[in-house]
Amino acid sequence: MTEFGISMDGRAPVTDIPAQAKAAEEGGASTLWIACHLYLRDPITMAALALGATRRIKIALMAMSPYSVHPVFIAMAAATLDEMYPGRVILCLGAGAPADLEAAGLEAAKPLIGIGETVKICRALLAGEMADFQGQMFRVSGRRLANGGRKVPIVLAASRARMLKLAGRASDGVLISAATSPPFVKACLAEAASSDSNFRKVGIVYTKLGATEKEGIDPIRRPIGFVLRGAHHAGNIRLSGAKLDQAALATAYAAENWPEVDRLVSDDVVRRHAACGTPEQVRAKLEEYRAIGLDEVVIGGVDDAPSIAAALAAVRR
Repeated sequence: MTEFGISMDGRAPVTDIPAQAKAAEEGGASTLWIACHLYLRDPITMAALALGATRRIKIALMAMSPYSVHPVFIAMAAATLDEMYPGRVILCLGAGAPADLEAAGLEAAKPLIGIGETVKICRALLAGEMADFQGQMFRVSGRRLANGGRKVPIVLAASRARMLKLAGRASDGVLISAATSPPFVKACLAEAASSDSNFRKVGIVYTKLGATEKEGIDPIRRPIGFVLRGAHHAGNIRLSGAKLDQAALATAYAAENWPEVDRLVSDDVVRRHAACGTPEQVRAKLEEYRAIGLDEVVIGGVDDAPSIAAALAAVRR
């Protein structure tokens, strides 16, 4: 049976996190996927607040990048949260959004190597092992975590063929980004095939309910534009069949030219990359994603407790 999760992107005030987490748990969500976007709110703090406000729901740190946070610190954060809330923490790794890294003077050089090495380092440290790793990107010399011995699953956020294959052979699951079209998600899952029967296939779907389709579409244009402005989403857009000028979108977003962002992210783009509109329209679109083979459909774009409760109520009907 497909599970439903909730994604938090760090845009909402941090004071709202406990209420959002409670709404997700009470609505039957399996996991809160807490995003790590540079210049937004800190995901580790958000995760601690969410865990403290709930009793059962799992929390995923999504997606921690070794290019902005060292792998040792990533493992420390996951282990510390799991020490307080055992069995409720998931670690999701990813290279990070190129535009955001660039804005911080960072570069995701050799991401396949960097993420592969980070998986090995985090696995060893979380297991409580003495890590002695000498890689091309990272080195850890003869140290172990003070609070190791944690059973924290590691999931990779991936969208390109080689990273998807790495997820399939080296991690416990794969996370497909928000604003991805069903044909692209299907192609990604095929690349991330794993021989492990417990391998988790997870995808984020931007979701917005409204009394009409327009009420659902309009608020989600900018979050979708934030994702689709990245050049690495060219394949996603191509497979969806949508027409979108990515270069113009990136320029408009950088200039905070919101009317132009709204114009570029057309109704057709939203329909192909999200689940928006009336409850019936949302359920039908989420079913399209579920039918692809996702183990967990993560509802994104809901950024307050009432919206979370309404979205989960709609999909559970």
